[in-house]
Amino acid sequence: MMDLGHTPTTSQPSTSDEWDLDGDTLHEECGVFGIYNAPDASALTALGLHALQHRGQEAAGIATYDGKHFHLERRFGLVGDNFSDASTMERLAGTAAIGHARYSTAGGAALRNVQPLFAELDGGGIAVAHNGQFTNAMTLRRSLIKRGSIFQSTSDSEVVLQLIAKSRESNIVDRFIDAIRQMEGGYALVALTRKKLIGARDPLGIRPLVLGDLDGSPVLASETCALDMIGAKFVREIENGEVVVCSEDGVKSYRPFPRQPARLDIFEYIYFSRPDSVLAGRSVYEIRKAMGRELAKENPIDADVIVPIPDSGVPAALGYAHETGIPFELGIIRNHYVGRTFIEPTQQIRALGVRLKHSANRAVVQGKRIVLVDDSLVRGTTSSKIVNMMREAGASEVHLLLASPPITHSDYYGIDTPERENLLAAQYDLEGMRNYIGADSLGFISIDGIYRSCGYEGRNNDAPQFTDHCFTGDYPTALVDVDAAENHRAAALLVETD
Repeated sequence: MMDLGHTPTTSQPSTSDEWDLDGDTLHEECGVFGIYNAPDASALTALGLHALQHRGQEAAGIATYDGKHFHLERRFGLVGDNFSDASTMERLAGTAAIGHARYSTAGGAALRNVQPLFAELDGGGIAVAHNGQFTNAMTLRRSLIKRGSIFQSTSDSEVVLQLIAKSRESNIVDRFIDAIRQMEGGYALVALTRKKLIGARDPLGIRPLVLGDLDGSPVLASETCALDMIGAKFVREIENGEVVVCSEDGVKSYRPFPRQPARLDIFEYIYFSRPDSVLAGRSVYEIRKAMGRELAKENPIDADVIVPIPDSGVPAALGYAHETGIPFELGIIRNHYVGRTFIEPTQQIRALGVRLKHSANRAVVQGKRIVLVDDSLVRGTTSSKIVNMMREAGASEVHLLLASPPITHSDYYGIDTPERENLLAAQYDLEGMRNYIGADSLGFISIDGIYRSCGYEGRNNDAPQFTDHCFTGDYPTALVDVDAAENHRAAALLVETD
């Protein structure tokens, strides 16, 4: 039996009241968390999601099981704004829970798409939450609808539930495995049944998932920072292609996919993961500093001061400063309290642009040759405004360096990137990008430099160690839905031509 909780009266978020006015950033995918056989499971899950809030700020949800009933609360907004009051947490009774912090990449912003999603099956209820994106979800969805499935959401996560429901396997674990064997893409999944907490990672390990332990209670989370938040100890990473099942019998591992080398998304190191997390045994913070050192070796600039574009550019800027000996200074101050706002975003307010989030520290930059360091370049609109802001603050020279290679291809594994025609590096060469941004010079770390930062000699072109398709166009899985859409457009164009 399922308690659907209280439907929030708050309307879904509107892009008109977000301060990311140009969408000139890579948006995080999502964060997942699960815990089994623990008192205050919902409170621990809320804390875990709070640590993963950087992976998605649009919405959050928690599902619990109390031994008799499932309970579900899903809300728009931040975790702390929705899962801190006593009445909400009291409704989420139980010793097992899963949770999800969401930024929508598939399905759009609607309450019915907020996870976890829940379904009653013939063997009992199941709640599912996932991080990432399935590249064949629409193709499978159309097939399932033709076979009689009725969808309640437009989220690709519901395809998993429908496949589990359709499976002819005899038990829930086998039905779950049967479902994910049909999925393509990058994902980390957590699921909650009456007797089990299940976790799964895609065959290439594109999206991260770790196993922890809290006083004997198994914990699943997207990142180690969530384990630190609740005081759980890190046990190990869930391996690529692995399914783990937590129950009263302990933690069991299943390997339903053929073994192959892991290919974690390189953007987990560049941008998405929290700096204090550890991925594949490597400190995210230390790797970002190493990227800055590599950036300095590949792009030496005679300058007076290194200025990070906060917050994501800070570790790389530190690495650059350490390598070159050029002073590191906070030449840009970020306003952390600009998100949704009480000010109506009129055209006059929009014209202020980047100043709403960033302010020049004039005392640091005036009369100086400065090197701006950021993690990546997407559309370039924000970067051009920051460069101009530095000039207006009196900088004599403004150089921009990026601790990632040029982003030339869209992502289909859970990162919300613009269409390729809106990616600056897909439109211009280096000099064209520099002119667009207005910097005195523009530089990127190389592909091999990124790999060296992660402890490799360089990119193995025959067997890449990471998923780096945004830079190379080397997509590691079949893009079933993308290919189908392109074929449909081509057929429509042929009809028009005829």
